Amino acid sequence: MKAISKQVQNSKSGSKPRDRDWDEIPATFRSAGLLPPHWEALFGPLRSGSVDDLLVIAQTGQSLDGRIATPAGHSHYINSAAGRAHLHRLRALVDAVVVGVATVVTDDPQLTVRLVHGPCPARVVLDPNGRAAADARVFAANDARRLVVTAARSRPPLPTGIEIVNLPLTEGRFAPAAILGALAERGFRRILVEGGPATISGFLAASCLDRLHVLVAPIILGAGPAGLALPPITRIDEALRPSVRIHRIAEEVLFDCDFSARRVPVFRAKAPAREA
Repeated sequence: MKAISKQVQNSKSGSKPRDRDWDEIPATFRSAGLLPPHWEALFGPLRSGSVDDLLVIAQTGQSLDGRIATPAGHSHYINSAAGRAHLHRLRALVDAVVVGVATVVTDDPQLTVRLVHGPCPARVVLDPNGRAAADARVFAANDARRLVVTAARSRPPLPTGIEIVNLPLTEGRFAPAAILGALAERGFRRILVEGGPATISGFLAASCLDRLHVLVAPIILGAGPAGLALPPITRIDEALRPSVRIHRIAEEVLFDCDFSARRVPVFRAKAPAREA
C-alpha cells in the first residue's frame, strides 16, 4: 500500500462550498493539465484507461463492518459531508454516472453535482423492466443527458428528452460489457458506476471496472446489507487482491482499488506495447 495523502474538506451537508483549490480542477483535469499534488493523487489515475478508450470507476460508501445501510434500509448518511463531497467530485469529473433501478426506486437520487463546483454528468438508469417512475428526480431536466437502458418492449411514458437504450438481458440482467459498449457508442468515455451494491458487484464480477473507490466511515452498524456481494470462493488465495492506494478524507478512509489489470476490453482496445 502506498503512502496516505490527507484531503481537507470544508463542506457542509446541503451546501455547495467555495473551495477555490478545487474550482478549476474539473476543467484542468479534462484538459490534461497539471493538478495540485493532493488532487493528482486522488484523481490523476482517472484521466484515461489503460485497456481501451474507457475509464470505468465505481464508488461505494460503507461502515467499518462493510454495511451500506441498516436492516431497515436507512443509509442517510453513513459517510460524512466530506465523504459525500468526494462522491460529488467524482461526478464532476466523469461523463456519465450509472445506477440500477433499485437505487432510483429506493433512494430517488438526483445524481447531480451540488456539494462542489463542477459540471453534472449524464445520468444513466439501468431499468430492465420499466420500473422507474416518470417523476423520479434522476429524470429532472437540466443541461445533462438522461438515458434509460431497458429491455422492456413497452412502459409508461417518460419525460421528454430521455434517451432510450435497448439491450437484451442475460439471465435477467444486462451484461456490464454491453452497457459500457452502448455508452461508449453514445460518446461517453469516463463512466462512474454509483449503485446500488448489486450493480457495482456485477461490474466487478464481470471484470468491467478499472478502479473501485471504497470509502469507509468510522461507524459499526452490526447488521444490514453489504456493499459488495460476489460469487463465493473456497480458498483465501482465490480472493481479489487489487493494488490499493489509501487516502484520508476527514475522519474517513478511502481505499482506491486498481482493477485495471483484470478489466476486459470493451471499446477500441489499445494495442499492447511493442518490445524494444
